[in-house]
Amino acid sequence: MTTATGEPLADRLADQLRRAGAAEVRFAATLDELAALADTATGPLLITGTDLVAHTAVLRHLATSPVGPTVALVLTDPPVPGRTAVREERGQVVDAGPLEALDGDATGVFGGALRVGVDDLPTLAAAARAAAVGARPVAAPIGPAGDVSPLPAGGRAGHDDSGSAVDRLVAGLAALGTLIFAQRVRLLVAHRVEDGAGLVAAEAAVTAVDEDRAELRLSVKERDDFFSTYFVSTWSPYVVRMAARLRLTPTGVTVISVLFALGAAVLFGVGGRLALVSGAVLLYLGFVLDCVDGQLARYTRHFSAWGGWLDTMADRAKEYLVYAGLGFGVSHAGLGNGWALAIAAMTLQTVRHMTDTWYGALHDEAARRPRTTTGASGGIGDRLNAASTRVQADTGSLSYWLKRTVVFPIGERWALIALTVALFNPLVSLIAVLVWGGLAFAYTGALRTLRARWMWVPVLDTVDATLHRDDGPLARRLPVVRPMGPLTLAVIAALGPAVLLVAAGVGDDPAGLRWAVPVALLVLLAGGLGAGAAHNGPLDWLVPAALRAAEYLFAIAVGVVGGAPGWLIFGYVFVLTVHHYDLTARLEKRQAAPPLHTATLGWEGRSVLLALAAITGVVSIGMATLGAYLLVVFVVSVVLAWFVRPARSARASAAPVGAGGVAPR
Repeated sequence: MTTATGEPLADRLADQLRRAGAAEVRFAATLDELAALADTATGPLLITGTDLVAHTAVLRHLATSPVGPTVALVLTDPPVPGRTAVREERGQVVDAGPLEALDGDATGVFGGALRVGVDDLPTLAAAARAAAVGARPVAAPIGPAGDVSPLPAGGRAGHDDSGSAVDRLVAGLAALGTLIFAQRVRLLVAHRVEDGAGLVAAEAAVTAVDEDRAELRLSVKERDDFFSTYFVSTWSPYVVRMAARLRLTPTGVTVISVLFALGAAVLFGVGGRLALVSGAVLLYLGFVLDCVDGQLARYTRHFSAWGGWLDTMADRAKEYLVYAGLGFGVSHAGLGNGWALAIAAMTLQTVRHMTDTWYGALHDEAARRPRTTTGASGGIGDRLNAASTRVQADTGSLSYWLKRTVVFPIGERWALIALTVALFNPLVSLIAVLVWGGLAFAYTGALRTLRARWMWVPVLDTVDATLHRDDGPLARRLPVVRPMGPLTLAVIAALGPAVLLVAAGVGDDPAGLRWAVPVALLVLLAGGLGAGAAHNGPLDWLVPAALRAAEYLFAIAVGVVGGAPGWLIFGYVFVLTVHHYDLTARLEKRQAAPPLHTATLGWEGRSVLLALAAITGVVSIGMATLGAYLLVVFVVSVVLAWFVRPARSARASAAPVGAGGVAPR
């Protein structure tokens, strides 16, 4: 087909792909040729048909999408014969094929373009060869991406019932179990055209949209929480544009947001109405910048694994620094034991985040599996799942916003802290966080438990359970008690420290309970008896959170019994949360263990050392020493993982190759 400017549509697509970042563009004659290219490619491939009319930004977004290695363009256009329909859940294409094969569950149609990651190239080659059986000759741009520049590939085989070549290709990838993420167009325009009239209409639709303005609006999350949507994202894009003009990086904005949060924490600790109000303003502006860093990354398409990791870690560090400021402010003003409230808020929020992370992993795993294997149909879990889907689809309704707000997301937490501390005092703020956080935890925990029992997906069996349990050498050597199950044992492990903490908190002489520390430790170590068991129960995704709760409760109880100051207990638990958030951040990217993970001793090893410090009467010294050690290990591990090792890999890949293809020594 010929465009309005007189050039072939395929040639214009090739030019757009170059502007989207491609270093080389080729045209495949057949799917077998595409398969041969996939066999030899060393970088990702961006594959398109020759019938796509779209903004260049659509292709750039597909090429740079950070959601996963393999991403498909998904449109809301009505399906037509010969085109592939898709079923999408939680951003993943979980099924693809003819519309009738999806039994009415289609959520969109394949947009004729996909990026295939390096690890999925062998599957791409297999899918291309399978799709080539009986296929007509194809003609479409293709090419290898190299390290950073995805290039086009694909084709069309006509409009027979079997579908075009690129359609059969994505359906084949899905059938082979490839994890495909969905890329939606939203405010931009992309259409697949059938004839000249369709081409003219699609070009008019593209021309009618201001591409840069649309990209700026697309930097805002499609679905965010109530406070972020109406009190931040209404004006944060202007900050994004200014930051882009100033050439600020997303990481730079993240650092500035941390400084704002630190300033707010200091003001909360100082006290006084002016300081509290000023701290509330700084906290709000810090949260705005917390949104801006991600929006800037999406607007400029500057994504990096380091930036994503840093953003995750900074979010938690900022929040807990604020809790520390509030806790100090409560104690400084003589309003009560502020450090106890701050420790409780941090512990509650961390355990909540652990359940959130693992439930998300569970839900993603369930979405990738055939529905018949995720649990029996019917029942309360099935009804809850259907009800949740209906509410999520009713975007903007009262029930939609209630569902998103009741779970107490980050925006609502920061808004609640800012309002309560400005209008009242840090004590009211911490109590409000604990009350709403506790109710949200109970609500989400109950509903997720019911839904998880219905889905019955053993997600911990799909990862390194030892790593994400944070087991040390002692837990790995303990005998396995299989009949009780790892979750039951983890809950029992948390009960002993909880009882000791309550007894120390209500008693007149916490130091007199030193004899109970070894007893609580023995109960705690019960969690290690499930380390070697299969984590395939419907609720075993709760094991990491239960073990986090057990370790934190034990550390707090030992600190109280040993008379450690509140700030020291807070600092020690804070270091533990940093370590555990590093593990959850790696879970989301399916990354390996941190370089010095074995040096962290495991949850049971750290607890044994604290127990020994309590028995010998040096809890404060032991907690300070162990906390400092863990912090040093964490910092060194970060430097190794994100700077030293990548630099070594870069030098190795750039080293000259000697005779026989072997790098000289």
